[in-house]
Amino acid sequence: MAKLGIVDAAAYVPAMRLDRQAIFAANAWANPALKGLARGARSMCNWDEDSITMGVEAARRCLADRSREDARRLYFASTTPPFADRQCAAVIGEALNLSDNLAAVDLANSRNAGLQALCEALPGGSSALVVSADARLARPASVQELQYGHGAAAVLLGGQDAIAEVVAERRLSRDFVDQFRASGESFDYRWEERWIRDRGYRSILPPLVGGLLEQAGVAPRQLSRAVLPAAPPRMTAALAKGLGIAAGSVQDGRLGDVGDTGAPHPLLLTVDALAQAEPGELILVVGFAQGGIALLLKTTGKLPEWQRRNARRAALSPPRPESAYTKLLSFSGLLPMDFGMRAEADAKTQLSSFDRHRAELTGFAGGRCAACNTVQFPRARRCVNPDCNAEAQQDVVLLAEQPGEVSSFTQDWLAYTPHPPLQYGLAATAEGARALMEFTECPLRKMRVGLKLRFVFRIHAIDSRRGYRRYFWKGAPAPGEEKAS
Repeated sequence: MAKLGIVDAAAYVPAMRLDRQAIFAANAWANPALKGLARGARSMCNWDEDSITMGVEAARRCLADRSREDARRLYFASTTPPFADRQCAAVIGEALNLSDNLAAVDLANSRNAGLQALCEALPGGSSALVVSADARLARPASVQELQYGHGAAAVLLGGQDAIAEVVAERRLSRDFVDQFRASGESFDYRWEERWIRDRGYRSILPPLVGGLLEQAGVAPRQLSRAVLPAAPPRMTAALAKGLGIAAGSVQDGRLGDVGDTGAPHPLLLTVDALAQAEPGELILVVGFAQGGIALLLKTTGKLPEWQRRNARRAALSPPRPESAYTKLLSFSGLLPMDFGMRAEADAKTQLSSFDRHRAELTGFAGGRCAACNTVQFPRARRCVNPDCNAEAQQDVVLLAEQPGEVSSFTQDWLAYTPHPPLQYGLAATAEGARALMEFTECPLRKMRVGLKLRFVFRIHAIDSRRGYRRYFWKGAPAPGEEKAS
């Protein structure tokens, strides 16, 4: 197989953008110094999102209009996997309906895990999907609470039709501790900013980037774009100057409207850079954690076509302003809310039943009747069409990528959900299948019969006693419905 390059890429950022001023207003009494950071907004997960669900969404966008055979290996990188002993890459692979013969790998323990996964996938020969996502927690009233954001990115590697080639790669491994999170702890502990700047960035990045550019025979001023580690703008500008990179070449770090997303951040910014680049440009991508990783990319003539496709994907998650700071705390599990006795029901999952229905629950696979072509969910031996009722093995139909609409709905204030009320009902797919499911991301007054839907992979329930999460598909407003409703 030809040398692997980037053939597709996509990012996902949750729709909710929490106003940093709301964070400051709630915590000013304890830490008035946060006022200087209380500008813009940061992304935050809904209660039913985590690093797995965000990774699935980024990967779906990356694989849009592509055969699932294009991904023979799957690498998932995160510092916030929801499970310590359950392979997240396997869950993502099944949600994407990838092959059972998929080579699935999880990487963790470093904010450089996203770039590490990309580097590990490059020499593999066969096509590979690299997915990275993080939903990092931060201690209330901390600097990190304002600086962090939640998000994901996915990169598809292949040997043909690359939109960007990897010209050079360089790694530097050093146990420099700028921040850390001990096993079993929820929050990162971060060291003093000047230490990070002087002993970290200024010591590690110049030899890393300088060695990469020397290896490639490229001068810093030849770089069209540079993705640098997430840092305050002044520090980023000083870093670029020290590396000899033109200030106008530095890619916007998205700290003002998204925040530092952790492991996926270099890949997320790379997607931004590719969306703005032209063929033939050189793009530097640098990750910083326990040393550093630097990649040099060169865009190809296939880039404009990808940019036209990517513009459509970007419309899937228009930002939704949020000012309720307690939602961040509640959805993160940091603020126990009193939802009454309705929240006390045992959410234990019968794993044997789940195993029998994995294709339906994780892959959203329905069935098509061989006799009358009726599509139904779930798949069964008997056709639901009353004029048919044939009993035969049904063909598998994947429903997740089909458009849908609301057939009926209920807004239930008595049933438990971490984000009341519980909205659920019947969703119909384009081919006529109907599924009972929850609806998410839809404001109460905009829910209606006939609302156009897209289907999203989300957390269905959390068994807090046993630490288990059940996933299923939900209906969310289709692109354009947010404004039209």
